[in-house]
Amino acid sequence: MSDAALESTRRRLTAKQADTVDRLERAAVDLLNRDGFSGLTVRRVAAEAGVGAATAYTYFSSKEHLVAEVFWRRLAGAPPAPHESEDSATRVIDVLQHIALLVADEPEFAGAVTSALLGKDPDVEVLRQRIGRDIRERLTAALGPQVDDDVIDSLEMLYSGALVRVGMGYASYDGIAQRLERSARLILG
Repeated sequence: MSDAALESTRRRLTAKQADTVDRLERAAVDLLNRDGFSGLTVRRVAAEAGVGAATAYTYFSSKEHLVAEVFWRRLAGAPPAPHESEDSATRVIDVLQHIALLVADEPEFAGAVTSALLGKDPDVEVLRQRIGRDIRERLTAALGPQVDDDVIDSLEMLYSGALVRVGMGYASYDGIAQRLERSARLILG
């Protein structure tokens, strides 16, 4: 992927276009919270936002792309978790819980994020790479640059698995936050 392909969409938008994207994203979250992922379509989001469907499709190729983009923007806009503890496991737990809490109060949106990120849409793939890179950078910052890549990989798998469990309805975000802590401590010894 070229760097241009990984740039934030918003960097290429005029102020009016950015406002349209914001309205679409807000409408998508509102619809998700009301009707769930199965009730979401780009056309319904467009109608809710007062935008033509063709306009909505110029920004989002699918509902998966739209949901993944909303999550990416939340993650990218979230400041890193503070690293105040001397304990590396505590710092990692702070990072994982901080990310999980981005959607914790919105179970329908959280489940939609999991479904969307598993999609095969090429635009979702770009976002999945951005999200993965951001989470890896946050974990590396929490552990320090000398950390073993296998440890980071294991923590990434822990977080991804936690999202899938929540998305499948096997756990709540509150419950998974506790499980993340126990599991991270096991990985980090």
